[in-house]
Amino acid sequence: MITETKNSEPDSSSKVLIIANAILERKAGRLVILNVKDISAFADYFIICDGASDRQVQAIADAVQERMKKSGILPLGVEGEQAGKWILLDYTDVIVHVFYQPLREFYDLERLWADAPRMDVPGEATELNSLSNGIAS
Repeated sequence: MITETKNSEPDSSSKVLIIANAILERKAGRLVILNVKDISAFADYFIICDGASDRQVQAIADAVQERMKKSGILPLGVEGEQAGKWILLDYTDVIVHVFYQPLREFYDLERLWADAPRMDVPGEATELNSLSNGIAS
């Protein structure tokens, strides 16, 4: 269920579901959702996933942008699109990190934000309908 705020934009947990489903559609690797609301001043959620090639990384980022645009939401900023090694999509309260798999290992953002409640989405998942209790707002 998508909850909308007063200005008709989906709330942060609804954005997470929209983004996660776009990511799953492109068969990204190791989708992780971190609830950083209580430990970050600039975002509620980080979404981290990876692709097996720069083309897959770009396709995942494109799918997220397309799905969010259909929901009436444009990113504040996009970084790294040309190289396709680490693409960051900034949706204000939700930050998406799409990595080329070897770079994800190197930067290990999950370790840097280890105090955040975490939801690991199973690799066989094709759709996400809700966030787990520890990760939901």
